[in-house]
Amino acid sequence: MTFAKPFASTLTATSNLEAGLTDLAANLVGRLVTPADTDYDELRAIPNLGYDRRPAAIVRVEATRDISEAVNFARTYGIGLGVRGGGHSIAGFSAVEGGIIVDMRTFKGVIIDPIARVGRVQGGATTADIMIPAHEVGLALSTGDTKTVGVGGLTNGGGIGWMVRKHGLAIDNLLKATVVLADGSVVTASPTENSDLFWGIRGGSGNLGIVAEFEFQLAAVREIYGGGLVLPATAEVLRGIVDQISDAPEDLTVIAFVMQGPPAPFIPESWLGRPVAMLGICWTGEQAEGERIVGQLRDLAEPIADLTGVMPYPALYQLTEPAEVPHLNVVRQFFSDELSDEALEAVVEAIANATGPMSMVQIRNYGGAVARVPGDETAFANRDAKLFVSQLALWLDPTDDVEKHRDWATRLYNAMRPAETKGAYSNFVAADEQRISEIWPGETYDRLVALKRRYDPTNLFRFNQNIKP
Repeated sequence: MTFAKPFASTLTATSNLEAGLTDLAANLVGRLVTPADTDYDELRAIPNLGYDRRPAAIVRVEATRDISEAVNFARTYGIGLGVRGGGHSIAGFSAVEGGIIVDMRTFKGVIIDPIARVGRVQGGATTADIMIPAHEVGLALSTGDTKTVGVGGLTNGGGIGWMVRKHGLAIDNLLKATVVLADGSVVTASPTENSDLFWGIRGGSGNLGIVAEFEFQLAAVREIYGGGLVLPATAEVLRGIVDQISDAPEDLTVIAFVMQGPPAPFIPESWLGRPVAMLGICWTGEQAEGERIVGQLRDLAEPIADLTGVMPYPALYQLTEPAEVPHLNVVRQFFSDELSDEALEAVVEAIANATGPMSMVQIRNYGGAVARVPGDETAFANRDAKLFVSQLALWLDPTDDVEKHRDWATRLYNAMRPAETKGAYSNFVAADEQRISEIWPGETYDRLVALKRRYDPTNLFRFNQNIKP
């Protein structure tokens, strides 16, 4: 596979937006979609059903130059510019009312070098797009929770994944990137080329440019020991889970999905609708040690279901397939070193009285390889916590009362949040929150502001957790 080389835009301003769109369409390698096209509604839709936005046009990217053309168009006409990859943005940034959407879904080529253990990934690729060919040669990248998550948005925000404690964030494995800047130019960002930009795109949440291509160092992982372990969600069991995963070996990454028992084939009817802790488990070390460590979790209570064992790494993503269904959400979250007994009791009560059967709390262990990277080495500063905790109100009916779900998530967040937390994760910050100082504390924020002034002084890239120049 050969990636197309970009070249400078030939777009010039006209007095009429419609004429400008005609010029834009002529300059693209890919396709321009407008409201007049029959597939416009399908292509503008995103998995987050809370945002029904109508962009002026959608650029279906086929080459890096298409990104440059879209950037130049948005700058020339002064309209909003959004980027659509996997479309999972909790804050709805994958869609912009009346603006231009850079739709990366047709730009998702992946090249794996099994000798160097390197993956070249176009900006529209999803976790599945890189996971499957990498797995075929015994390699893997720690990316998002579900296989439909876009690698671009995930990596821009940092990239917490199933092997985060062993192999770090997605940005910790980034070797270099091809970036389209606000003036339409295309540059390489790496430790030796535009190193300040390379620092900023690793956790800067898309504030400095659009990444057209990533180059990742891959890990030698073919099989893992893990899968799903379902336990009763009592305060005592949750206490045991939190204590064990907080200080576990780095080979163990766990996401505890505390929720009402879903109508899944492996959930007994007697547990439907009752609070359960569904543990997604990924152990990357020796099998015997993994069995011992997971056995300690299994011993916390009589398992409701046990789906653990040796499996191909991609099989782990079957656990999160329900999350790929389009839905609405309200999300709250924080990094922390601890959860009190009172917080865990609040979880059990809230889940028993959730405003929707899909709502949940996620408790993830964190640290390990992430914490070994100095906090100033990338724009992702929140590295030294033991836990990442999120409260998710999820539902399917767009006519449902948003406020009741927001109130549920916010009250639970307030009940769980310790007096001192360790920041917030940009990819999980909702549109109704202002948490910039928690995402990028102190000197990290100041450094990003300086980079924003240099690379995007007019704040063209503003549909994100925004750093204002």
